[in-house]
Amino acid sequence: MTDLSKRRLKMWIRLLGVTRNAESALREFLRTGHKTTLPRFDVMAALYRKRDGVTMSELSRMLLVSNGNATAVVDRLESDGLVRRTQSDTDRRTVFVALTAEGLAQFEGLAGEHEAEVDKLFSGLTGEELDLLTGLLKRMGKP
Repeated sequence: MTDLSKRRLKMWIRLLGVTRNAESALREFLRTGHKTTLPRFDVMAALYRKRDGVTMSELSRMLLVSNGNATAVVDRLESDGLVRRTQSDTDRRTVFVALTAEGLAQFEGLAGEHEAEVDKLFSGLTGEELDLLTGLLKRMGKP
């Protein structure tokens, strides 16, 4: 291994650690402060961005999870009255899912608090540092 290779490996481990710590803090924030889970929040956030609804397959792709995982979360959200499923008029196998009015209102309240928590987690970074880090991460995401 070259010196650069070892440094890249150390960077990866650090990046993974920062991600895991932030995710753990957000899970705890949602669990204790809002009696919800990160997967529920993620599904609601995806549906908030696609107000007209999406198919279950699209939702799974958006969240990078299996159809089974997405279905389990949607089942619970539906039983809580926060999402609704509707069958496609043209293909009975296709099911669309969207937030209900109650789900929309709940997510909007939670999203602001989630943003404030993320802001707190990364409050040690200046605007300039955020721009630099964001640019680096964008470059890293490209093959």
